[in-house]
Amino acid sequence: MKILAPFQKRKTDQVDSEIFSVSRRDFLKASGLLTGGLVLGVSFFSCDDKGKKVATVAPNVYLTIGSDNKVTIVAHRSEMGQGIRTSLPLVIADELGADWAKVEIIQAEGDEKKYGNQNTDGSFSVRMFYKPLREAGAIARLLLLRAAAKEWNVDVDQLDTKNGQVIQRESGKKKDFGDLVETAKTLPIPKASEVKLKDRQQFNMIGKETPIIDLHNIVTGKAVFGIDAVVEGMKIAVIKRCPVVGGKVKSVNDSKALAVPGVLKVITIKGAGLPATLSKPLAGVAVIAENTWAAIKARDLLEVEWEMGPNAGYDSAKQIEELKQVVAQAGTLRRKRGDFNAAKANAKKIIEHTYIAPYLAHATIEPPCALAVVKNGSCEVWACTQNPQGARDAVATELGIAVDKVKMNVTLLGGGFGRKSKPDFILEAAILAKESGLPIKVQWTREDDIRHDYYHAMSVQRIVATIDSQNKLSGWAHHIANPSISATEDLSVVQPSDGELMLGASDFPYNVPAINIATHDAKAHLRIGWLRSVRNIPQVFAAATMLDEIAEARGMDAVSNALELLGEDRHITFEQELIKTSYPNYGEKIEDYPWDTARMKKVIEQVAKLSGWGKSMPAGSALGFAAHKSFLTYVACVVEVNVDQNKKISIPNVYYVVDCGQAVNVDRIKSQFEGGAQFSASLALKSTITVKDGQVEQGNFDGYQIIRMPDSPKQIHVDIIDSDAKPTGVGEPPVPPFTPALCNAIYAATGKRIYTLPIDLSI
Repeated sequence: MKILAPFQKRKTDQVDSEIFSVSRRDFLKASGLLTGGLVLGVSFFSCDDKGKKVATVAPNVYLTIGSDNKVTIVAHRSEMGQGIRTSLPLVIADELGADWAKVEIIQAEGDEKKYGNQNTDGSFSVRMFYKPLREAGAIARLLLLRAAAKEWNVDVDQLDTKNGQVIQRESGKKKDFGDLVETAKTLPIPKASEVKLKDRQQFNMIGKETPIIDLHNIVTGKAVFGIDAVVEGMKIAVIKRCPVVGGKVKSVNDSKALAVPGVLKVITIKGAGLPATLSKPLAGVAVIAENTWAAIKARDLLEVEWEMGPNAGYDSAKQIEELKQVVAQAGTLRRKRGDFNAAKANAKKIIEHTYIAPYLAHATIEPPCALAVVKNGSCEVWACTQNPQGARDAVATELGIAVDKVKMNVTLLGGGFGRKSKPDFILEAAILAKESGLPIKVQWTREDDIRHDYYHAMSVQRIVATIDSQNKLSGWAHHIANPSISATEDLSVVQPSDGELMLGASDFPYNVPAINIATHDAKAHLRIGWLRSVRNIPQVFAAATMLDEIAEARGMDAVSNALELLGEDRHITFEQELIKTSYPNYGEKIEDYPWDTARMKKVIEQVAKLSGWGKSMPAGSALGFAAHKSFLTYVACVVEVNVDQNKKISIPNVYYVVDCGQAVNVDRIKSQFEGGAQFSASLALKSTITVKDGQVEQGNFDGYQIIRMPDSPKQIHVDIIDSDAKPTGVGEPPVPPFTPALCNAIYAATGKRIYTLPIDLSI
């Protein structure tokens, strides 16, 4: 099994589509719906550079229009608060002209043959499926128009759709979709050349605010998250996992645990060993009980002797000190422009700093959990998973059964951030269900979650900037050391991948004559994974705070400095300057999604206006600025801070301007940026994971802190640039510029530069 990182190429990253009629029998079989009507499937396929189909997958979206006028759409992505179960279906519904109040959304199970790519990470769902889903809605719309034209004996051009009806413009004659489906079913599927998509001015939902469809069920407690899944006879399992990654169970004394009332079994899980891998569980001992309380109490009584393995002596603080020395050396050059050594030799001023960021945990409010039933050579799972297909493949491999013998039901996710794209907790449930012969729900506690995560890797970076005699930024050298995500699968990997490097380092866009980007060896001693915005977090923290310091050294304000350094309006490519390194561009062709300096300058100029950049501020208060393009989206951010006499930081206002191309659901875009600011404030001010003797020292929110309401940003202002460009991602782009903007504001308010996260003004 292969789990792709959010920025890696997927076989359906560039998709086209075919629409075809589906039998009522096939639709009922696929969706479980008890209705008939007009049923359409969408087959997404990828193309090579010449436009030839190279891989076809069976329908991954079904659209049915029932005789009761209900429109049913199968949502094939995982919902974790980002609103994708709303945003993708509304694209179809808007293009169709459906009545949103009569649209029903059905969650797809994990099945690549039916639904294509379902891995919901990397902020690419809307980007990938916007055009194909519009085409699906448009073709269904044309079928209904032709059906009405046939029944009324009029020309199709006289007709339109609105609120679930076909309307004749001049006469005002109307007919419900449901009354037309029998005629529409007899018509041939229109050719792609016959279909015309709506103009932007015709949108009723795309680009507007639409509340998420799950909102009522969530606030009333009816929504089904992973923890809510229940089957008859279900038992609860909790697991005592080896505290050191790569360790094994040496011996177990379970006599006290088995004496706890309600405890049924104790089962040892062998685990992956080393490498830890992205698709295997950790070694541990599971307690299966009638209820969660009994399982946890019995787990506490387990006497387990561990063979800790080679990571037993690992100390994260010592590795940081070692890497500070490592990044002071030459490193492996990955991008080169001009002659940095000459720029340094001729510099009027040299600025050099080392930036440190800690390990981070995902700390989703809903910890991982999964329910599995194994019987008759098959397995059915209910799980809060971002990657149902990857989990399905992993379960099939682990249990030694065919993939089509595994059914993966996707619940709502109480947060994901990349953690729930890993199937380890799902595998635990499947293994224990098979071994026990019982329906098993594996429930992680908060302590399990904090101590056994796939951590966002710590980082040590050194940046050297040179300013010449003309007061220009003449040189930029960025040295980077962090354990790579790839090391979780391959221990020999000690340097960042091309995909990790492009996230705020090799994609440095500024017009500087000499640029060196270099990487250094850093071994992984924990399970490393991706977290919301991935390496953008530490790399943009370093780069954007250094740019603020450069602006000050040049006697410029930060906004003017950034605009000048971006240079003339142009499209940037990086390939010609890269050394044995590619530029993945988030899996998209650079010509389709270029790095456009004009779009970046526009969001910077707009955020300056929105925030009142340059206005007078009272003592202890200030504004800080940063801008960054990530996941193909341009974001500029200004953070307002107040630092009181006790060095307590408050954040009255955050200002974002975002260019994400065509906005699909404005409500969700704003929510993503509002949540992104809170998420980022946690990482910047509170969160850190430390490791001693190979073991994570934090165990709950008392140690691994997240932002509380009193410390949270109070007002978050989000301005979305009106654009007809291709839509991009919005889940992760709020995160990268926030922390440096906050650090720059703190400097402006206090005179203290921040080089280490989380921020601590007491030192």
